[in-house]
Amino acid sequence: MALAIIDMARAERFTEIEALFAPPLRAAVSADTLRTAWAAERARIGSTWDIGAPSCEPTSSGLVRVEVAVTGERDGHTVIVTVDRAGILHGLRLAPAATSAWQPPRYARQGKFDEHDVIVGSGPLAVRGTVSMPHRRTLVAGVVLLGGGGPFDRDQSIGPNKPLKDLAWGLASRGVAVLRMDKVTHTHPDLASASGFTMVEEYLPAALAALDLLRRHPGVASERVYLLGHSAGGRAAPRVAAADGSVAGLIILAGDAAPLPQAVVRAVRHLAAEQPGPDSQAAIEAISRQAALADSPDLSPAVPAADLPFGWPASYWLDLRDYDQVATAASLNLPMLILQGGRDYQVTVADDLARWRGALASRSSVTFRVYQSNDHFFFHSRGRRPDQHVDRAVIADIAAWVQPHPLRKIITGLGSR
Repeated sequence: MALAIIDMARAERFTEIEALFAPPLRAAVSADTLRTAWAAERARIGSTWDIGAPSCEPTSSGLVRVEVAVTGERDGHTVIVTVDRAGILHGLRLAPAATSAWQPPRYARQGKFDEHDVIVGSGPLAVRGTVSMPHRRTLVAGVVLLGGGGPFDRDQSIGPNKPLKDLAWGLASRGVAVLRMDKVTHTHPDLASASGFTMVEEYLPAALAALDLLRRHPGVASERVYLLGHSAGGRAAPRVAAADGSVAGLIILAGDAAPLPQAVVRAVRHLAAEQPGPDSQAAIEAISRQAALADSPDLSPAVPAADLPFGWPASYWLDLRDYDQVATAASLNLPMLILQGGRDYQVTVADDLARWRGALASRSSVTFRVYQSNDHFFFHSRGRRPDQHVDRAVIADIAAWVQPHPLRKIITGLGSR
């Protein structure tokens, strides 16, 4: 079944793939969504594909998970299919090719910090996280990390790359405590397409619980806990800070500010330009239809998620209309560090950073930095190496910004500050 899906995609028979979906999946993913995703991947990895042998693994729910490696002339990805005994598809996604295991960046000094796992939040939507704690006898500043859009784990794993783990280990090596956590959509994947789901459910409960947890850590200065968001996490960060009321400051990495429906079309057009052809044009037309509907005054909760970008429900897009991340940030009396990669085509200097600057550049407490050679994940390399790390300069700048002066108060007991 997994190999047949790949053959159908290569032949652009996306309606036939959609017909194989179980009802919950069909409600979230349409033929147009598939066409857009495959066209973007073809632009990224190339048109000539080498199909690997399927790897099967039964799941606890009685389904079978199948992974198939697909390699193009420029890059590769993994097709992941979940199927039942009747051949009905319950899951289909594309993941970056895991060509090698993550290796610590050179700037990480594992002897300078310890890690321990934590449970963030309570109840059925609690998530797992990890605290990276420096070896210091003084109280340290802390940072809570918010991952980007998608059902990411706490490391924001992308093939062999783990940008949030890079940030955590890099900052902990420089004396900053860091808490990173699985997204609720990673722990509960069905939540993202559920009716009524919004960015609030995606980020706020876990983020607020994480901030509280790190503030109560005996080695962390409770008044020096910052919030760092990458991409969609950067979009959500001002909303979290406004709800929390005690965040020491915001760090926004590639935080999108332009209207998301427009940004989605812009990104697909960029990828299509790298691999022009009928399938790329069809992808542009498909995502343009979905984005137009998400942006339409006629959008209502009754519109199927499958007709909208990413398979997100109408409730998500309606909520975004009522939230202005730039205006929310401007309403906060907080220091902010706003970082942007010059090679980023998903969140751009011209369209997104310009909006942050327009509202905040006059404030002395807000610092902007552009890393001209960095991409969306702040990877510095221009090459095709699959394994990359967050730029050392980004780590150094964040660490210096959150701890400009060392905290002098000595820890004398578990509860003392």
